[in-house]
Amino acid sequence: MKINRKFKLIASSILGIFLVLFLILIYHIATAKPVVLEQPYLQVSRIDFAEPLDAAQAKQVCKDLRSIKGLTSDSIIVKRNVVVYFHNNQITNSKKVFEELMAKGKYNAKPYFVSKEVASRSVCPAMKGNSFSYRFSREVQRIFN
Repeated sequence: MKINRKFKLIASSILGIFLVLFLILIYHIATAKPVVLEQPYLQVSRIDFAEPLDAAQAKQVCKDLRSIKGLTSDSIIVKRNVVVYFHNNQITNSKKVFEELMAKGKYNAKPYFVSKEVASRSVCPAMKGNSFSYRFSREVQRIFN
């Protein structure tokens, strides 16, 4: 009898925790609002280098990028052989930035462009449109909106 009572207590506790977490998930999905961009002109771009950049090369690339008009100078990220930067798309575009960077130094690099297939998706590229999580979130939002 004692084992049966302990089993019921443990099972009901686990079920209760699961129910509370599920309700929190539903609440979060239902109250999530679309992101409103404060700076709609800010764009992220990327340049891929053939080999990883050492500290001196990374510093030089950052210096060259900061001298290009239209880039936000505080937002340049260098990781191994990839450089990510933010720029004002009303002043410049990623192609112009890449051309100016190549003119400033002899870098073995190429610009990164998103494929047309990925760019035309209405869903985040990291999430599949027919996945369970996407369909579940869409249904919860449809019910509460």
